Amino acid sequence: MIHPPNDPFDFLDNSAGSGAVPKRSHTDLIQDLLYEIIRVKELIKYYDAIPNGAGQLGSSILSELVTEAYRSLVDYDPILMRKYYDLLQNCD
Repeated sequence: MIHPPNDPFDFLDNSAGSGAVPKRSHTDLIQDLLYEIIRVKELIKYYDAIPNGAGQLGSSILSELVTEAYRSLVDYDPILMRKYYDLLQNCD
C-alpha cells in the first residue's frame, strides 16, 4: 500500500502512551480503510475516463463500495469496516 509523504491521518496515531495499545488495532483498521477508499476513488476516476461509457458499470460498482465503506466508518462498525477494507483491497 502506498502512503502519501504528508500523512493526512497522523491524528489517528494513538501510539503515544501505554493505554493506546488496545485501541491501536481499530485505529489501524480505520486508517487502512481510509487509504483504500482514497485509492479506489482514484480508480473510479480511471473507469469514468474510459471512452464510450465502457467503464460506467465498474465505476458504479466501485462508487457503491466506497459509499458503504464510508457508512461503516460513520457507524463505527468494525465488522463492516473489515469487510469493506477486504473488498476494497481487491479492487483494481
